[in-house]
Amino acid sequence: MNESPSSSESASRASDSSERGSASAMAAAVTGDSSGPEIVRSAIPECVRLMGGVAGGLVTQCRGVWKAGPWSGDTSALPERLIGEVLDRASGPSPGATFSSGWCISPIFQQATTSALVVQIKDSDRTDDQIRKTAELFAGMLGQAMNGSQQARRIDQLSAVLSAAAQWQQLDDVEALLAKIADTATRLLGCERASIFLWDRRRSKLVGRPALGIEDKFLEVADDAGVVGEVLRSGEAKIWNAGSDDESRVNRRVDKTLAFQTRSLVAVPMSRSQDMLRREELIGVFEAINRVDDDFDDSDAALLADLATHAAVAIESLQTRRRLVESRDRLVDDAASSTPLIGSHASIEAVRRSASKVAKTDLTVLVLGKNGTGKEVLARNIHYESDRRSGPFVAVNCAALVETLLESELFGHEKGAFTDAHQTRVGKFEMATGGTLFLDEVGDMSPGGQAKLLRVLEEKVVVRVGGSQTIPVDVRVIAATNQPLEDLIAERRFREDLFFRLNVVSLTLPPLRDRGDDVLLLADHFLEKFCYQIGRQVPKWSPAAESTLQNHMWPGNIRELRNTIERVCYLTSEDLIESEDLGIAGTANNRLGGTVRIDMPIELSESTRLFQVSHIERAIESSGGNMTEAASRLGLHRSNLYRKMRQLGMQTSGE
Repeated sequence: MNESPSSSESASRASDSSERGSASAMAAAVTGDSSGPEIVRSAIPECVRLMGGVAGGLVTQCRGVWKAGPWSGDTSALPERLIGEVLDRASGPSPGATFSSGWCISPIFQQATTSALVVQIKDSDRTDDQIRKTAELFAGMLGQAMNGSQQARRIDQLSAVLSAAAQWQQLDDVEALLAKIADTATRLLGCERASIFLWDRRRSKLVGRPALGIEDKFLEVADDAGVVGEVLRSGEAKIWNAGSDDESRVNRRVDKTLAFQTRSLVAVPMSRSQDMLRREELIGVFEAINRVDDDFDDSDAALLADLATHAAVAIESLQTRRRLVESRDRLVDDAASSTPLIGSHASIEAVRRSASKVAKTDLTVLVLGKNGTGKEVLARNIHYESDRRSGPFVAVNCAALVETLLESELFGHEKGAFTDAHQTRVGKFEMATGGTLFLDEVGDMSPGGQAKLLRVLEEKVVVRVGGSQTIPVDVRVIAATNQPLEDLIAERRFREDLFFRLNVVSLTLPPLRDRGDDVLLLADHFLEKFCYQIGRQVPKWSPAAESTLQNHMWPGNIRELRNTIERVCYLTSEDLIESEDLGIAGTANNRLGGTVRIDMPIELSESTRLFQVSHIERAIESSGGNMTEAASRLGLHRSNLYRKMRQLGMQTSGE
């Protein structure tokens, strides 16, 4: 015989069925097509109806007052005191619901804020326990939906922070950067003002820049005052909201000075990495004031902390870039001042004017002149006066490169391109990208090297030896030679098309013997330079020494003068330099280092021939048998020297 269920059991089963139905209905409402706040807004009326309530919804505290929303029904009788008491007692991850005086209150703990589900119930046929269980069930579901909404909002905020940080890195001005950071904070937090306070430890001050809304955008406070002082002392974020926090925490003197009223405030520390161990150094405080439609909460502090982290990186990055730029500019200025183009002779003044004009362009320049006249110094001056002055200056001596190594040296090679290519090597053209490539002694380049150089100058790309990839190069080329290229072209030893490609602008440096008093100017320059290096008092020139300097023919030009002055600085100790200290004779006859004494015949033609023979022999002897150097000393090309020797009946077996 089946036993009939009792009325209490039937009521219990009915209640369970009702709760399951409520849960299903609630789940359907929460998991609908809507997302974020719309989920909660659409679910509230269903919660109130299923609990048998007449009004209800979510409440949060704003500036000491409980604020309703989303809400269903009348809010006029909202039990603020009861809500506060319930939330003050609530603790733990799953606080229980309270049913009192016709109101059911169930706390909802979210990630950053505390809210509550509040429902007004009248004449319900459900027990208090059933109402509490249903409220807890609904509160849990609403909490999940609200947390999901907060997570989505947090993702959007982080995306906005990263986007803003990327823009900050593009700014080169400190004031513009600080203004952009503060503007981003006011926009993302929805507040009235924001300031970055950088810590001046020496003066114990916090310097706020920019303080939006302040006319001069500049604010300075003591580093122990107000909420920002609390942040600096504790290294932690601080929040202050009017009506719910201690009024004395706010520095009202600033408000009075600025005729401003602070209603809410959040401030977070700003730090930067101090060393390789990632230890952090506090550099200031980031502050936001007066959220427009609500109090500041922990979620606002988290967002401002994210902004502070990226702001500190951007500020430090900009400061580092500025220090590097300043250091680079100082080094460039030092390098430029170390190679001045000294001289007041009309010929040098003309070269200097032409060089200044061509420096502002990217035209190829050909510098002509005898050995030692300062061709590389002129090339460096053109480089340092150009817009490429911050780029590299790379010099290559073409005469020192055999044809087999020329291509690898200028254009680079790939690993394994030839026997000794153990690793990839960047060529001089790539090294000089963004700057200037100086090709010295270009007249001594082999025919094969000339063809390859011409191709690079025309196409502006290089291909490494053993590679196939074309590499663009942005290089300004300055070439130099001491040889008459027109004669080499006539002898088919230099390509005419390469000559025209290099000779876009031609500058010729005169020999030192043709520059008049520039000899003394250069001698004084080198004397001061070498005396400074060795730490001795700069001596004076005797009149005889000055005369010797001016009358010497200087076959080695400025290089010979430089070496002579360097020797004098190290080997003399007197305060006055005499003529004999120079180690040279002050006559034109001493052009090759000594006096030429020849017993001349009466006939002029034979005397001239004998003098030329002796002069050439002495040049060859003083050059150690090096015919190229001897020809340079005589002001001739090597082939012209051999031709002259044959005309004079001299042996030319070494040709």
